[in-house]
Amino acid sequence: MSRKSLWRATGLAALLGALSLGASAQNSPAGAAKAVASPAKAAAPAAAASVRVLVLPAGETVLASPVPGRIVQLNTGLGMAFKQGSVLIALDCDEPRARQAMANADLAAANDQYEAKLRMQGLEQASDVEVALAASAVAKAKAQTDLYQFQISQCTIRAPWSGQTAKLHVRSHMTVTAGQPLLDLVRSGLLLLKLNVPSSWISTLKMGHPFDVTIDETGNTYPARVQRINSRVDPVSQTIELEATLLKSHPDLLPGMSGVAKFTGMR
Repeated sequence: MSRKSLWRATGLAALLGALSLGASAQNSPAGAAKAVASPAKAAAPAAAASVRVLVLPAGETVLASPVPGRIVQLNTGLGMAFKQGSVLIALDCDEPRARQAMANADLAAANDQYEAKLRMQGLEQASDVEVALAASAVAKAKAQTDLYQFQISQCTIRAPWSGQTAKLHVRSHMTVTAGQPLLDLVRSGLLLLKLNVPSSWISTLKMGHPFDVTIDETGNTYPARVQRINSRVDPVSQTIELEATLLKSHPDLLPGMSGVAKFTGMR
């Protein structure tokens, strides 16, 4: 056999050997396992979309002085809690009380005059017009008395609901004018959350939609749900404003804190 023929025979034998090894590998259990297609991967869980969120109180207001006067009692301080109806500030009401005393005297005199006119009318010594005028004087004096009584009631400033004092604009013994701010109050109760989400979520996001919020200041995560959805989309940012509420009260949270709200299934 020539050298060229020998090379051809050797190459053919090597090729047949490789094919035989490949066939046997596929027929083996390990080869069959590799040949079978791997099962489809399980669907990944929906990613959570995140937006910034701001913590708000359940309610807040600024109490102003309804009448001018001098502060004689200041029963609250920064961060102090109070109950609904408790007296927060009392103003000096000496002048309205003196005016009320004068009005009470005028009312008593008007009543006496009216009763005298009634007796005189029975004796045909007073006309119906005189009796009517005396009755009008009584009504006027009564209205004046009610006015001063109302002014006296305005000297005592009470809490509209239970909560805490967030800011004091005045100090004890200060003289204030009508309409001057006195106190900033925040209402106790479940805290609210304010956030803006993409307007594309509106088709999926509904009232009561649950989500989690992680607060930066505490590092903790709290459950919440959507309470209100704005009826208008911001055309500039293409977002819509939401108002949410926490599911329960958390003593470690304060109004003004911020964090990240995570919604599952949103893109």
